[in-house]
Amino acid sequence: MVNSTLTYFILGAYIHVGGVKYVYFMLTAMLYITIVIANTSLIVIICMNRSLHEPMYLFLCSLFVNELYGSTALFPFLLVQILSDIHTVSAPLCFLQIFCIYTYASIQFSNLAVMSYDRYLAICCPLQYNTRMTSNKVVIFIIVIWLYSFVKFLITLSLNIRLTLCGNVINSLYCHNYLVVKLACSDIRVNNIYGLFGVVLTILVPLLPIFFSYMKILNICFSGCKQTQQKAVSTCTPHLVSLLNFSFGCCFEILQSRFDMSGVPNMLRIILSLYFVIIQPLLNPVMYGLQMSKIRNACRHLFCYKMLADHGDIM
Repeated sequence: MVNSTLTYFILGAYIHVGGVKYVYFMLTAMLYITIVIANTSLIVIICMNRSLHEPMYLFLCSLFVNELYGSTALFPFLLVQILSDIHTVSAPLCFLQIFCIYTYASIQFSNLAVMSYDRYLAICCPLQYNTRMTSNKVVIFIIVIWLYSFVKFLITLSLNIRLTLCGNVINSLYCHNYLVVKLACSDIRVNNIYGLFGVVLTILVPLLPIFFSYMKILNICFSGCKQTQQKAVSTCTPHLVSLLNFSFGCCFEILQSRFDMSGVPNMLRIILSLYFVIIQPLLNPVMYGLQMSKIRNACRHLFCYKMLADHGDIM
């Protein structure tokens, strides 16, 4: 239950921009529409194309669904706030947004960790791949990733909701977990300890299988044939770019919430605070759509089929 003395939060990072807000609204709306179309298209292509019903592409499908989930937790909220003159959000909605954005980040890291293990099996143990990474195991992995992330952050959220808050101004464009905790006038030691533990579970634990997998893959690349090296580069490059990009965005967001960043220009701080929820959902469909030859070919075939069907209708 939300603290009865608090019904809403004020978002203090918004500034009055006059009529320019309509330009920001259009740009934000176009970004969101692009993200939805790009990720939904790839989900549909993977689901409809039987040749893509393989572990790697099923994990990608889970990744694209998560991009839609994280984007939807932020963009509609931003669109409403951009047009509003009073930047407030109800306490229940604020905690819901916190839950969605933080579970999005946890699912992203966990999904990337499982994908790195999948690449390790495909490159380092090709003869055992089909027996060690079956369709049933893929489904179990995906379910565990999502459930683990939801349950883990429910504990964090329950610790935050019990706090007595002595303020309601959040210096951010959206609801941020630790910024809410900093408003508390009750003891937050348990929140700080579990918060750091949660960061370890969300970021450091998934990084362990990623480092292990890539150490093994690099070892195979240096000692293997040229064909093995090309396969490793073509399948691992999008994954590494996605991981490094998302890690950068998350690291800045963690640093910004826990340390004084007043020395950083305000506009740069705003852009970087939105980086991990805006760039990642745009980057992943582009990277995997262009780099993965099967997805690229499936997109090309679908486009050509549609062009021929439209031409046939005209004739």
